[in-house]
This record gives sequence, structure tokens and C-alpha cells, in this order.
Amino acid sequence: MRVFRSIDIAGSGLTANRLWMDTISGNLANVNTTRTPGGGPYIRRVPVFQERMMEAVGEQDDRLAKGWFGFYAASGVRVSDIGTDATPPRLAYQPDHPDANADGYVAYPNVNVVREMADMMVASRAYEANLTVVDTAKAIWNSALDIMR
Repeated sequence: MRVFRSIDIAGSGLTANRLWMDTISGNLANVNTTRTPGGGPYIRRVPVFQERMMEAVGEQDDRLAKGWFGFYAASGVRVSDIGTDATPPRLAYQPDHPDANADGYVAYPNVNVVREMADMMVASRAYEANLTVVDTAKAIWNSALDIMR
């Protein structure tokens, strides 16, 4: 039996949300990058979250791993991939720009600063919520230890 499962689950959320904030930071840093080593403008990156199942992390006892309806309960989250956003780049008419095409348009990254800031707020709040879970679990375990003394 895993005594600190709630801390493990919240810890996986902390890790995933930190990676999400790092991805957002990279998107914001490249908001005006019109030329990449692969050619073309920077493409917005988005993390893909996936739940971790207890059976995948080595749970030995099926009775503990299964929930009320007999399904395996989730035991956290992980980032399974860093995908790319399929929205087309935004075009701006700048015929003097070195990366302008034959018509004078420059392809800028598909990064929307307002959307990135909103995502950053969501990721930050989720991080704080997981941190609160860890702090509360620690307080509960400390109280339980105090009772046993």
C-alpha cells in the first residue's frame, strides 16, 4: 500500500504544470521569430497531457488499484508529447523585411500573446493547487503523527 499516493499524484501535476509553463515561456520568447533552422517561422508548441494509471506505475494489488466501478484509477498526470499548433502563421505586409516572400508578406509565428498569457495563468493556478494538495497532505500526516505520540 502506498501511503503517500496523494503527494505522488500532486507531484506529477507539479512537474507537468512546470513543463507547461516552460513551453509557454518558449512560445513567448519566439513570438517574433520568422526564421528557424528548419525553415519558416517558429511554430507554437503545446504539451499533451496524459493520465498515469496505477498499473503503469507498478501497483501490485488490484483491489487497491481499482476504483468503485472496477476501472483502474488514475494516479497522476504526465506530459506524453510536446505537439505543435496547426494554425497557420500570421502574415504581415513588410516588403523590406529580409524574410518577406515575393508578394512582400512576412510569415510570423502562430503565437498569440494574449492566449499564451491566459494559458500561463491557468498553468500557474494549477501549479498552486497541486502545491496546496502537497502542503495539506503533509499537514494531515503531521497531525496523524502527533496523535500517535
